[in-house]
Amino acid sequence: MFKEIISTQITETTGNILLAKTPAVIIPLGFKGAGVFCGIKKRKKDLALILSDSPATAAGVFTTNIVQAAPLLICKEHLSERETFRALIINSGNANACTGEQGYYDASIMASLTALELGLEKNEVLVSSTGVIGETLPMTKIAEGIKTITSEISSIDQDKEQKMQNAAEAIMTTDTFSKTASSTFLINGKEVTIYGMAKGSGMIHPNMATMLGFILTDAAIEKNLLQSMLKNAANKTFNRIIVDGDTSTNDMVLAFANGASDAKIMLESPEHYIFEDELHALLKKLSLDIVRDGEGATKLIEITVDGAESIEDAEKIGRTIALSPLVKTAIHGEDANWGRIIAAAGYSGIKFDPAQFQIFVNGTKILGSNYSVQLSIEEANKTLELDYIYLTIKIGNGNYSATCWTCDFSEEYVKINGSYRS
Repeated sequence: MFKEIISTQITETTGNILLAKTPAVIIPLGFKGAGVFCGIKKRKKDLALILSDSPATAAGVFTTNIVQAAPLLICKEHLSERETFRALIINSGNANACTGEQGYYDASIMASLTALELGLEKNEVLVSSTGVIGETLPMTKIAEGIKTITSEISSIDQDKEQKMQNAAEAIMTTDTFSKTASSTFLINGKEVTIYGMAKGSGMIHPNMATMLGFILTDAAIEKNLLQSMLKNAANKTFNRIIVDGDTSTNDMVLAFANGASDAKIMLESPEHYIFEDELHALLKKLSLDIVRDGEGATKLIEITVDGAESIEDAEKIGRTIALSPLVKTAIHGEDANWGRIIAAAGYSGIKFDPAQFQIFVNGTKILGSNYSVQLSIEEANKTLELDYIYLTIKIGNGNYSATCWTCDFSEEYVKINGSYRS
């Protein structure tokens, strides 16, 4: 499955930098999107709007950082106040984080202005922001942008896919490409579509990262069930990706279900599990795009830890290896330094027998049990020449495994983050 995703998403390689294409996507019934430039950024689109023609149930998962941006607080409040929602307004270029009472007021005004222009209640609108922390929003520009974007989204439904693509582009910050995906399948003979857009390439670490994800479906799903499915899928996808180990203040994934397809998803029904599988696959695709677009990344790395005593143990070892700067820089330099991998596993806090530790790179064993080196340094280094690396770690005879994803560290990562505000 992973290799199939890679082969369909990669279009070309410039140097070692992976470039991903945006495949054609299908927008679920009853949803519209738009993206415009309102002046937060210097030139690029920076304001996005998503609108459901009818009330949609909504669910959300959010950063675990105790420093949480104002729009995230507004979202949590609105989600606790009602069952259904109509709109989501998003700005990029400014995170509206660590901005105190003014930031909270500005996020609230964003919801109010959007609701006013669309004829909605304020708490029918959710709000999201991403960008630089610690600066207040340019509300005059945003207010004008909201007038522009609500007018555009309310116009005759032409170029629906392009308008939604504009929204996907408007949420980007240091991303080098927009991240979108869709899946269409049958539920009781009715066609159901799930669509997703995401942004993220730096400050990526589980629970969650500098990433935004917005999921739309025309299935009818009760709020608590939608919340459960979103959380389960996010835990196996967005919460298993690592770029640099930093967790941001604004991270959120929101899902909306408006029922426009007339297909109903009921708890623990066969349709429930069909939908959840499709949702998981879609979130995985978006997650891999985020890692592939990691700031300065040249290699996408899949790490599977096998033989653990529990899934949690396997996850922790995998995340520790994925987070190690020494492992990530070694893979960037195509240096099969297995000592860095076993050392990282050793400080993960999970107990295992080091003598049973084995390492495989793209299916080739480079370290066997009892620390037996399988290849010469030159031969082992050749296993890291590809742009996507499958790293398999066997730690013992347990029955559990887990997979996470990361990327290498390059000099470009330092350049990007050394000049982020300039």
